[in-house]
Amino acid sequence: MQIKLYDTLQQRVLPFEPVEPGHARVYVCGPTVYDHAHLGHMRVHVIYDVLVRLLRERGLRVTYVRNITDVDDKIIKRAAEQGEDPVAFAARMALSYSEDNRKMGCLDPDIEPKVSEHLPEITALIADLIERGAAYESQGDVYFSVASFPEYGKLSHRKQADLEQGASGRLADDEAGRKRNPVDFALWKAAKPGEPSWPSAWGPGRPGWHIECSAMSLKHLGETFDVHGGGLDLVFPHHENEIAQSEAATGKTLSRLWVHNGFIEVNKEKMSKSLGNFFTARECFRFAEPEAIRYFLLTAHYRAPINFEFDLDEAGNVLGFPQVAEAERRVEYIYTTKQRVAELGPDRIDPAGAHVDAALRAFPQLLADSLDDDLNFPAALATTADFLKRVNDAIDVATRKKGKLAGAALRGIDAGFGALGRMLGIGMDEPQQFLTRVRARRVLATGLDEAQVEDQIAQRIAARQNREFARADQIRDELLRAGIELMDSPSGTDWRVR
Repeated sequence: MQIKLYDTLQQRVLPFEPVEPGHARVYVCGPTVYDHAHLGHMRVHVIYDVLVRLLRERGLRVTYVRNITDVDDKIIKRAAEQGEDPVAFAARMALSYSEDNRKMGCLDPDIEPKVSEHLPEITALIADLIERGAAYESQGDVYFSVASFPEYGKLSHRKQADLEQGASGRLADDEAGRKRNPVDFALWKAAKPGEPSWPSAWGPGRPGWHIECSAMSLKHLGETFDVHGGGLDLVFPHHENEIAQSEAATGKTLSRLWVHNGFIEVNKEKMSKSLGNFFTARECFRFAEPEAIRYFLLTAHYRAPINFEFDLDEAGNVLGFPQVAEAERRVEYIYTTKQRVAELGPDRIDPAGAHVDAALRAFPQLLADSLDDDLNFPAALATTADFLKRVNDAIDVATRKKGKLAGAALRGIDAGFGALGRMLGIGMDEPQQFLTRVRARRVLATGLDEAQVEDQIAQRIAARQNREFARADQIRDELLRAGIELMDSPSGTDWRVR
């Protein structure tokens, strides 16, 4: 099955056909690092992380570029508020961002260019646009001339005349005297007192937001690459402007496919810093495993919005996130299943056994097929749920009297978990470590701690040994009322938080 993706430009699902056979080149717009990453950022990067994983699973060599905007008005403003050097502040936020991405199971991009490290490429591209008549200098600023690019608006499916009419009403007085056309946009901004600046042929200043991605993608991926990704909010003006700049300079198509993901919504509004209704990834990590948040972000199709709910106490403090809690239960099921497989003794495995459930064996292919279909995450998770059920059914049979698991089935199970990790980035932790972390966090919410629970279990074991079964049952029931479920087995008593 061929990978297919929805292209915003052509408004239809298209086959993925790389410019260079066997080599996929992907550019994703990264963060403007003026704060810690929020869930909206995480959704973008989980989505394109899965895309990159899929491309590699299908045998393609991938060059994945995700930029960092470390020169921006918001960074300058936030650094000033905190009394910090803007460069140092941006570097600190970029490090925080990378740490959170790794916790979420996202692979590092192959190349992560920063604006501050690409000023020569940016100024060279601006100079080229001026020479071609696509840009002009005005009082130390440089603007792109939208009128010079007749195809402007093709990505967002807007008409230039409508854009010009709308822009004229939003134009600030100081800009009106510098722009030839209200819809023209800045490539270079003249320096203001006290702000970071770099030298250029038009005087000291710094790049506009849009030109940076054109310059960095041109340097690292060439004039035409395969996929340009980002959030739906970037279609206009950012990606529209990228197309205009890049294609005006090269005369070639910038990207073969334009892929955009839907928003995270809170109470049906887009989650964003500007609206103040956002949660940082680090805030969410207090309530759930990062892997659970990753799973939650995969529960909706990438092009659809995903609504995020949270519970508050009477004082307005966040108590938790119900959907993420449910996602954590599902990830927990993955690890308990892996643990059951690992705990099968040699006497329960028939190495020469050839019988294996056909659907279980086919899981890696079925998972890849789901993702090939425009990254159909819900279908991929449904396929995963079926795989886990079949694994547990096989273990149930193997643990019955005289039961065994065929070696072929065990190899199929291992291959399935390997595929799950490679393609969805889920289930790659050591099961006991994951389960222990989850249990330790959840038990605190019951008002107990792990030592108290273990002490109660020890008392129950002693009561049973002394044939004080009523007392043993009382301890079990007290723990259950507190949310602690005991699980007895021939090897001992384990427990979990319900």
